[in-house]
Amino acid sequence: MNNKIRVGILGAAGYTGGELIRLLLNHPQAEIVFANSESNAGNYVYDVHEGLIGETDLKFSSEMPFNEVDVVFFCFGHGKSQQFLKEHDIPANVKIVDLAQDFRIKGDHDYVYGLPEIHREEIAKCQHLANPGCFATCIQLGLLPLAKAGMLINDIAVNAITGSTGAGQKPGATTHFSWRNNNFSVYKLFTHQHLHEITQTLNELRPESAPCVIDTLNEGYDKEGITVDFIPYRGDFARGIFCTEVITLNETVDAEAVVALYKDFYKDAAFTHYSDKALDLKQIVNTNKGLVHVEAFGRKIVVTSMIDNLLKGAVGQAVQNMNIMFGIDETAGLRLKASAF
Repeated sequence: MNNKIRVGILGAAGYTGGELIRLLLNHPQAEIVFANSESNAGNYVYDVHEGLIGETDLKFSSEMPFNEVDVVFFCFGHGKSQQFLKEHDIPANVKIVDLAQDFRIKGDHDYVYGLPEIHREEIAKCQHLANPGCFATCIQLGLLPLAKAGMLINDIAVNAITGSTGAGQKPGATTHFSWRNNNFSVYKLFTHQHLHEITQTLNELRPESAPCVIDTLNEGYDKEGITVDFIPYRGDFARGIFCTEVITLNETVDAEAVVALYKDFYKDAAFTHYSDKALDLKQIVNTNKGLVHVEAFGRKIVVTSMIDNLLKGAVGQAVQNMNIMFGIDETAGLRLKASAF
């Protein structure tokens, strides 16, 4: 008898699709039933995801036999999930994990926002899940303890740099090697789409006495409340997100108390850990870890957080959520090791 979780993957030829296949091939309790890609149907998966040569003889499929799977992953570009669901029927008993941004904001749908550090109970009971964005995951991991403690009371300054894989597999003017190599640039200044889900979560966690966090993309800077002033950067590396956040308080903060707050908040988290030492990006590349470090300077707190954008920022977190949804070990298939060098 096969007790494995039967999986279907849509949009399987992109970066996230390839990473998801890699994880699931080594997952002890999962089985890939189909990996859909219209443009690559009939080709071996390793013809596109060349790192998988010798790992599998799976071929891309144009078919989508939803009645043969327990869960389907949407590895689409943003905006395509809603359109797909309008055009296709997925059985009610099949769980959905959507990696796009289509259902991350609460509204007229039943998708649960899948940030395991704060939504584990809701994830365990849900049928449909919206996987958080990569920048959003990294930034939120740095701010969650302060938000819950009501310590976010002034505007928050955020700077984060991401690798080129965050832009997807399709080549673009700012993603090809000759432009990206030995280069560094700002983009979507104060207007990144992940701000929507970040402010949603911070407002969800804040005590009633704390000020509201304004979604500047919807409401502008003329509303009463605090803002998350986010400056994203394109980095000269393939994968990873490194983020710094500056939080200003109204009075001097006790550094040891802030560190204790973070350690207590993440003490039971499967993959998010507090580090007493300053962080460097290689600690998380190719892992599902989120690492956080805090320092205090008078009235200012500086938080450093980092994740691998393709794993904890995308499919690693998606598999973590799948594990929770099916009631199995949260870490199954995800004990990946960072390089020692």
